[in-house]
Amino acid sequence: MFKKAKGHPDVEEVVAFLGKGTDFRGVLHFEGTIRVDGRLEGEVFTKDTLIVGDSADITGNLNIGTLITSGKITGNITATKMCHFVAPGTLNGDVNTPVLHVDEGFRFNGRCDMKRDDKVVGHIMPKEDSAKAV
Repeated sequence: MFKKAKGHPDVEEVVAFLGKGTDFRGVLHFEGTIRVDGRLEGEVFTKDTLIVGDSADITGNLNIGTLITSGKITGNITATKMCHFVAPGTLNGDVNTPVLHVDEGFRFNGRCDMKRDDKVVGHIMPKEDSAKAV
């Protein structure tokens, strides 16, 4: 029943599932990958993966490793690894992540910060060496 997330070979097998019709309120801490298809109100903390299904409705801030969502999220997201936003989902809030994938049809209303711990991403050549690079 639970398989690796489609298109995400690094995402582990789902270890917990909050199904459609589930209503959870509070603070959620977990290890591994969980999937939410119900309603969640509160905060989520993990270094691992949160998968948010089409029928999910999450209100609160997420502090996670990886997020894959096609559901509705209202709140701010801090992801240390990456976020993948899939249609028909929506996000009303800000995102802080080093890697962001947004599929056509996903509605994102907020700001995005893609810094990696204040380190420069990529390599920028000094001016004096730029002419030699050609």
